[in-house]
Amino acid sequence: MVRMRWHEPTKTYVARRTAQGLSKREIIRCLKRYVAREIYHLIRKPPSTSEVPDVSTA
Repeated sequence: MVRMRWHEPTKTYVARRTAQGLSKREIIRCLKRYVAREIYHLIRKPPSTSEVPDVSTA
């Protein structure tokens, strides 16, 4: 997963899980579950229109 390399909170999470003795495969499984929860919450409660930048002028 790309975010294991670039996303700072994810890098911290991976380091913590590695220290706990989890394999890379197990860490990726946990990350996929976390990403699925993030997406679910965005679907259930999308951000208000004031939080979304207007890209029509670009």
